[in-house]
Amino acid sequence: MSDHEAPTTEAPANEAPRSGGATTEAGTTDAPANEAPERDDDAQRVDQERQIAELEDAWRRTAAELDNFRKRCARDVVRGREQERAAVATSWLPVLDNLERALEHASSDPDSVVEGVRAVLAQAVGVLADLGYPRRDDNGRAFDPAVHEAVGTVSGEGLVPGTVAQVVRPGYGPDDKLLRPAAVVVATRAS
Repeated sequence: MSDHEAPTTEAPANEAPRSGGATTEAGTTDAPANEAPERDDDAQRVDQERQIAELEDAWRRTAAELDNFRKRCARDVVRGREQERAAVATSWLPVLDNLERALEHASSDPDSVVEGVRAVLAQAVGVLADLGYPRRDDNGRAFDPAVHEAVGTVSGEGLVPGTVAQVVRPGYGPDDKLLRPAAVVVATRAS
C-alpha cells in the first residue's frame, strides 16, 4: 500500500457491515440499543397521556351530568311540594266557602245554622279522608298507646277494662300512617 491510499477495512464474510447497531444471531442489524426502547416509551407515554385525557374528559362530563341531575331532582322536589300543597289547599276551599255561607246565615234560624255547620264538618272529614287520613272510630277498641293518647280513666259497669270508653278528641289516619292520635278515656277495672 502506498502512503496516498486510504486503508480499507473489509468485514469478514459472515458479518454484516456495522451501522452503530447490534448484530443479531441471524446476521441482521437492529437499531441502536438505546433508540428503540426510547421510541417505544415515548409512544406509550403519548398513548397513556391521550387515554388519561379521554378519561378525565369522560369523568368531567359525568360529574357535570350528575350535578345537573341533582339540580333537576331538587327542582322537581320543590315543584312537587308546591303542587301537592296547592292540591291540598284547593280541596279545602269548598269547606271555607261553606263556613262563610254558614256565617252569613247565622242571624237567621239557629237550627239551619247548626245543620249547615254539621254539613261543613262532614265535608271537612271527607276532605281528610280523601287525603288518606280518615277519621278514626276508636270507641270500644282496645287501648293502644301507638295510636291513642290516654287523657283519663273511668271504671264502671259494662265497660271492658283496657278499652277506649270515650273519645275526647278524634284521631285521623290509619295505624301505619297516623296523622294525629286520638285523645281517649280508657276503661279500668272497678275497684
